Amino acid sequence: MSKGEIHRRVHPRLALSLPVHVSAIDAEMDTTTRRPFFRATRAWCANLSHGGVFLRTSEPFEEGRRVMVEISLPDGHRFDSVGRVAWILRPIPPASGCGERADAHGVGIEFLAAAPADAAALGRTLRAASKGHEHVHPYVV
Repeated sequence: MSKGEIHRRVHPRLALSLPVHVSAIDAEMDTTTRRPFFRATRAWCANLSHGGVFLRTSEPFEEGRRVMVEISLPDGHRFDSVGRVAWILRPIPPASGCGERADAHGVGIEFLAAAPADAAALGRTLRAASKGHEHVHPYVV
């Protein structure tokens, strides 16, 4: 696909702020010690859909990395899924006089595999949230 094409998201995203724990499935290599390690981080989601999540984080995992995503849902359930880092948003240094939002960086994670019960819990959360929220714009450039 060409660089200028506009892609339609398969699943509409809802603006939700929920705690998320993300951990690497594959080991990374520490550049100093040359030892393998598994990175884990806590973040907040900015938006969520059946197909993925956007996390606000200043230290994103690498694009393409497989991760385990654990989202604490408002009803007390937890949504767990294997995911893949689909894209990274890094802020561009602001031009003089232009401000940059503090949360304008993060990572988009595509859900790859979730248990049916977890997918159902996520669906309930999204249905409940959609009654009082506007959808995030469904197009990306």
